[in-house]
Amino acid sequence: MPHASCMQAVVYSRYGPPEVLRLADIDLPAPGPGDLLIRVHATTVCAGDVRFRKADPFFLRAINGWTAPRKITVLGMEFAGTVATLGAGVTRFAPGDRVFGSTGLRFGAYAEYVCVADGKMVEHMPAAASFEDAAAIPYGGVSALFFLRRAGVAAAQNVLVYGASGSVGVYAVQLAKRLGARVTAVCSARNAALVASLGADTVIDYTREDFARTGSGYDVILDTVGKSGFWRSLRCLRRGGAYAYSASPLLPAAVGPLWAAITGAGRLIGGMARAQPGDLSYLKSLVEEGSIKAVVDRRYALEEIAEAHRYVETGRKRGAVVVTLAGPEEALP
Repeated sequence: MPHASCMQAVVYSRYGPPEVLRLADIDLPAPGPGDLLIRVHATTVCAGDVRFRKADPFFLRAINGWTAPRKITVLGMEFAGTVATLGAGVTRFAPGDRVFGSTGLRFGAYAEYVCVADGKMVEHMPAAASFEDAAAIPYGGVSALFFLRRAGVAAAQNVLVYGASGSVGVYAVQLAKRLGARVTAVCSARNAALVASLGADTVIDYTREDFARTGSGYDVILDTVGKSGFWRSLRCLRRGGAYAYSASPLLPAAVGPLWAAITGAGRLIGGMARAQPGDLSYLKSLVEEGSIKAVVDRRYALEEIAEAHRYVETGRKRGAVVVTLAGPEEALP
């Protein structure tokens, strides 16, 4: 149990490799009006955590400090846990409720407790879900939902998901299938069985085949890892189809997309995914009905956070890498 005013958290005071992350005692956050204080049982290592840790791309320093982290010193974008205390005006939740959600660019989930607003990115956990599985849902699930919606995926369409075994890709495959699309998944051979089990109709091993030469007439191509190549993708995209790029807040080089937009060859959909009200509730319902499931690759303890980041940077993870916080559920002092 933390001291009355302190808790353990993973902090970082300089940009760099995973070793910059360290355990420390920091102040326990206090919930304000409309906030929930949540006892974190599981969090994850997202792409955003890695990018902010390294300040890569460089412009992230403008957000978090040019020479060292200033605004965000505790990373962690996803969480699952139990409600500890409530701020004034919160009526949807009660102490002890099992919840999951995302802190977004506020981060802060690499800690025993995190304070979040009672808004669109915190929800009751799916019935019977573990904390580890619930923590693996928000980032990938909401991102996939955002880009598939913007691309207008519908029944009978041909959809290609590049990077289908990653944290966004596993949900993109499942959600596109639920919408009635025919899904082609691009991943490595070691992950082929996984994405096929998630519903992919066709699996392409990118180490052996070029998807742009083996298929054509895709209505939507969703690149979740930033490696499909715009011009290569355009060759097999149906005229007027959508190329969605979820791997970075930056769009690909402007000349190609501008040409595609002017000529009507295709639509480019990029930028950062934004959650809509009800997204988490919707994903929760899909988990409960068995339409989608979380995919967890590895689990690490909080004190192994640097090792977890190192593994994510290998680019070989499947689904989510979860970080668990040990200890029984406890009431705040």
